[in-house]
Amino acid sequence: METAEQQSKPASRPVSDPASGSLFNSASSPLAPKQPAETPPRTGLSVIKRDGALVPFDRDKITVAITKAFLAVEGEGAQGSSRVHDLVGRLGGEIESTFARRLSGRGTVHIEDIQDQAELALMRGGHQQVARAYVLYREAHARKRAAVTPTEPHPSLQVTTVNGERQPLDLGRLRGLLDEACQGLAAVDGPGLLDEALRNLYDGIAEEELALALIMTARSRIEKEPSYSQVTARLLLDKLRSEVLRVLDIPTQASGREMARHYPLALERAIAFGIAHERLDPRLADFDLARLGSALQPERDFQFSFLGLQTLYDRYFLHQDERRFELPQVFFMRVAMGLALLEDDRDGRAIEFYQLLSSFDYMASTPTLFNSGTRHAQLSSCYLTTVPDDLEGIYSAIRDNALLSKWAGGLGNDWTPVRAMGANIKGTNGKSQGIVPFLKVVNDTAVAVNQGGKRKGAVCAYLETWHLDIEEFLELRKNTGDDRRRAHDMNTAHWVPDLFMERVFADGHWTLFSPSDTPDLHDLYGPAFRKRYEHYEALAAQGELRLFKTLKAKDLWRRMLSMLFETGHPWITFKDSCNLRSPQQHCGVVHSSNLCTEITLNTSAGEIAVCNLGSVNLVQHLKDGAVDRERLADTVTRAVRMLDNVIDINFYAVPQARNANARHRPVGLGLMGFQDALQDLGLPYASEAAVAFADEVMELISYHAIRASAELARERGAYDSYRGSLWDQGILPIDSLRLLQDARPEDHLDIDRTSSLDWAPVREAVRQYGMRNSNVMAIAPTATIANIVGVSASIEPTFQNLYAKSNLSGEFTIINPYLVDALKARGLWDEVMVNDLKYYNGSVQPIARVPDDLKALFATAFEIEPRWLVEAGARRQKWLDQAQSLNLYIAEPDGRKLDVMYRMAWLRGLKTTYYLRSQGATLAEKSTLHDGALNAVASGDEARFCSIDDPDCEACQ
Repeated sequence: METAEQQSKPASRPVSDPASGSLFNSASSPLAPKQPAETPPRTGLSVIKRDGALVPFDRDKITVAITKAFLAVEGEGAQGSSRVHDLVGRLGGEIESTFARRLSGRGTVHIEDIQDQAELALMRGGHQQVARAYVLYREAHARKRAAVTPTEPHPSLQVTTVNGERQPLDLGRLRGLLDEACQGLAAVDGPGLLDEALRNLYDGIAEEELALALIMTARSRIEKEPSYSQVTARLLLDKLRSEVLRVLDIPTQASGREMARHYPLALERAIAFGIAHERLDPRLADFDLARLGSALQPERDFQFSFLGLQTLYDRYFLHQDERRFELPQVFFMRVAMGLALLEDDRDGRAIEFYQLLSSFDYMASTPTLFNSGTRHAQLSSCYLTTVPDDLEGIYSAIRDNALLSKWAGGLGNDWTPVRAMGANIKGTNGKSQGIVPFLKVVNDTAVAVNQGGKRKGAVCAYLETWHLDIEEFLELRKNTGDDRRRAHDMNTAHWVPDLFMERVFADGHWTLFSPSDTPDLHDLYGPAFRKRYEHYEALAAQGELRLFKTLKAKDLWRRMLSMLFETGHPWITFKDSCNLRSPQQHCGVVHSSNLCTEITLNTSAGEIAVCNLGSVNLVQHLKDGAVDRERLADTVTRAVRMLDNVIDINFYAVPQARNANARHRPVGLGLMGFQDALQDLGLPYASEAAVAFADEVMELISYHAIRASAELARERGAYDSYRGSLWDQGILPIDSLRLLQDARPEDHLDIDRTSSLDWAPVREAVRQYGMRNSNVMAIAPTATIANIVGVSASIEPTFQNLYAKSNLSGEFTIINPYLVDALKARGLWDEVMVNDLKYYNGSVQPIARVPDDLKALFATAFEIEPRWLVEAGARRQKWLDQAQSLNLYIAEPDGRKLDVMYRMAWLRGLKTTYYLRSQGATLAEKSTLHDGALNAVASGDEARFCSIDDPDCEACQ
């Protein structure tokens, strides 16, 4: 009897029937189909074999297997029987229809599920004896498979189980586990790993310590061969499986291959467990969990790097009493279910969203991954607030910070309205102490309310450059001075008007005011700001304003750059670029950006701006040396729908956030893996080709994101405040450059405005249907979700090609796999090269035997001229309706270089900049690994700015 497992095998293979002991050959059976063995599948379904291979679903293989069951029971009487022939055909059709219905005609199904359905079909049809023969056959082959890796007790070592029992160490299982962990990976040595791990074990070792020993052994080899990162992840996966299956009361110690059979049950039980323990939304039980379980793709567990899976294990998988009850594919499906809760076709959309997430084509932001499908579905990433100028309003804003931070939101606070030091307080007739004492409270609140205990609270305070407290604001992050007027744990940023930059270029003067005397400046930008600001300067010159200060614009600019060099703060962002190009300028003002400088949304006393983020994994959208445009269009379209769903599902900690999000519906679709894509395509970051690629990719994302939002408006309606927006006026982001140009002097905007796509269909869709979302794009840092999918963060250049990375999940050796592959291809990858990379802190530039073309391709962030970062950023910015988290790297900063770099950023029309980074504080230890020890973290140059994996950088994603 042939089972579904043999669907990829020739039909002529002899099979032993346990009922009669005879051999049957499908080709010799008169009831067997006459088609060739490799019959084309009737549907888009695929079958997962026990070895993890994926083959097309073929109904004829099922009918052959059922036919043999009849032959085994009825003997020759079944041969040539039209009754049996018709019955078998009908049963095969029913089985196929069952899976096609569950998976909407496409997806994967495991062999065991097909066999289960065959048994059920025979039982329901009243063919108990035939079903029994089928069951006996399956059991016989299960015993045969189990005999392949027999138990092999270690002669001297015993393991202590979680129940405290001691039993011999099973060498057979360890070999099988390592074989599976190394499957499909080149240049890895499973037997060598086993031998090395055994040398480090002791008699009576705990089960958990045994798993950890294997993991530690594999991870110590990552710097010599990047594939060991996947080996380590697969060993961690075995530890996770043991933990989760125990919690879910699934009595098995399954391998990765065997998990395909247990995954559907794991999904059902994880949902039930989470609901029972009040972790998950009870509405998840209303989904068709059998259909969703059949859609899970267990083989995708094997695509993780060690850093990615460890990050999920430590911080994302749901747990109860520190016991995790989610496996990776259950996790992705839970997130997808949470995002599909309000869809008409919940099950179909959940499967669609799951496919997008689990394939790593797209990843939702950290708050969405944390909380989707839970009882507190706070899925949004960023919150922007404006702080009013009264005591009640100030402390209400700080309270809002605490509530928003509790559920993993990153915060951006606009402090410009608050009166400056020395300003009069009408109620008490006293003098204000300015904003700094309040910022100290904000700082301590962020420390106290640390995002639900999952990561540090994170907030950024913004202040306009004309505020009289700007000079003290500059020094908030200094390590000297009165600590009561310092805020060491929060971020700060300038909100710079164009007029200030013009005064810097013209070497003019600049006047600082208290907003209590000049309240309307806060809401003005462009020519209107210029006119009113000059009016207040005239009043000050005439003696009609008491509280002001005049200084040279260049002197303040130098102090801004000097403090940025010394402390990394305040960041420099540009008020007029953000407002003049904002689609929503008809109904408010952008007063600040967010924690990571990519969000540019209106705020006011009654509205807290909210943004929901997610990122396209660019590496997944390359094909044959170019962007796979069709796949990218599909990903962007589905991602925009997922992001839009967040708005209606989201838990809002404060009503101002709900009001703003419901009215404007902004989302922020970004990208990650930009550097990986360049290296995959052979394009150095510091090249015109890379700048052109940045332009091409961002235009494609912009094109399809805007179109997707317009199509959603057709289905669901335009957002409430659409009328009067730039969208409504037919002005797309690329068109809004003209508005910025019109507001600046002629020589103060230098940006490429070319395009390559036919935008007419997008313009027509927006004109006809409107937009579902006021804003659709923003490029976030993606520090953590890029770790999860194993690509470079956001638009970042390579930090180092080999280094030790520390974050909240521990310490990890990071090596650039593209570099290793390139060196292997030229016969240059050896232990000497590893040691050279460690000695030169991950740089290939000083290594003489590395060819010049590879030195250019694998130049690190500090070896790339900053102008290339700005140029690529400018090309992206022209397509964005919001902004981008653009870090700037400079190896040896000095005043002149910083001056040129930030002036260039303004001239190229950038809306914001993010961290200024110097050489990293964490370097790979310069030692060999002959003893098998892991790299230690060694201190390098003092970090003047932020480290490459500052937890604050993860606040958005």
